[in-house]
Amino acid sequence: MHAQRLDERAPFGAGPQATRAAVEHLGYVQIDTINVIERCHHQILYTRIPEYRRSDLHHAQSIEKSVFEYWTHALSYVPTRDLRFFVRDMLRHRRSSHRWFGTVTAAELRKVLTRIRKQGPLSIRDIEDDVLVEKVHEWASRKPSKRALQLAFYRGVLTISERSGMLKTYELMTRHFGWERLPPAASEREVAEYLLERALRSQGIVSMDSVCYGNAPLKAAVSRVIARRVRMNQLVPVALDASATAQHWARPEMLDTTHDAMPETVHVLSPFDPLVVQRKRLKLFFGYEHRFEAYVPKEKRVFGYFTQPVLVGDDIVALLDLKTDRVRGKLLLQRWTWLTRHARRERKRQIEEALQRFERFQLAR
Repeated sequence: MHAQRLDERAPFGAGPQATRAAVEHLGYVQIDTINVIERCHHQILYTRIPEYRRSDLHHAQSIEKSVFEYWTHALSYVPTRDLRFFVRDMLRHRRSSHRWFGTVTAAELRKVLTRIRKQGPLSIRDIEDDVLVEKVHEWASRKPSKRALQLAFYRGVLTISERSGMLKTYELMTRHFGWERLPPAASEREVAEYLLERALRSQGIVSMDSVCYGNAPLKAAVSRVIARRVRMNQLVPVALDASATAQHWARPEMLDTTHDAMPETVHVLSPFDPLVVQRKRLKLFFGYEHRFEAYVPKEKRVFGYFTQPVLVGDDIVALLDLKTDRVRGKLLLQRWTWLTRHARRERKRQIEEALQRFERFQLAR
């Protein structure tokens, strides 16, 4: 809880610098398209920054340039200070890209890069001379240039310099940051050290799966780093309980730290919150396995389309299926599911107060 900064109300303060500090502490903030309520990257930040404003993230990305977008386990905001740990992936995409980009021609890639070099940043809406093609799936675009922009993004040639909702503006990465070239790529060992440090900072107690979430090919390198730190007494094995099959580790000083009793702070958590998104870890530590039902047929849903776990203190006590009615200016509670019988009356009051604050955040612009 402390590692996730969910044990106090405003651990990062307020304003644009709080957004930068939160992303740097967590290591990444996931981006997702679902917007029945506010999109998850804004909600994750609001959860830890009660005075958060959407303009704070715009400031960090487009003005201060202290965060950038790239792939972690999903598309995410990542601290710019950590960019060199992603250059290996960018160079790998230059050598051999995913089959998704197999249809991108050299001419299409050259077209979008030449236009950006000459005319400046652009979004897919600015490209009006594409010969339209049929969509291969519902999330695709009929404009071939969209996939070319995405390929250049994954190669680290372009970056997303600005975002309005889910509309991305692309710019040359070097020009956006004022660089002559990309930073040197970190070595495999350096990336493994980075993944471990990121996990220790934001998780406290880590396992191989939690360190390498979305980075399974680096497990061997991370294992060597962990073994070396254990020999140097910089990490110690942690036994959680008899049912835990995965090995865990922590810094010795973290285990020696005494924390005050958990305050009854209430957090309405996005399903993509760092505390929730690693489902096995969530079940191990909280005894709750989140069921994500957005892509489940309506008649088969148990809890709701986009259910939000509710954290009170250090317990996940309820699930809320929420939806924002932006026309009427209301946050709609479609279903409330209790996960515990303990202190329901008091917790209901606490959650309702949190929902009032959450509604104001949802509707603020």
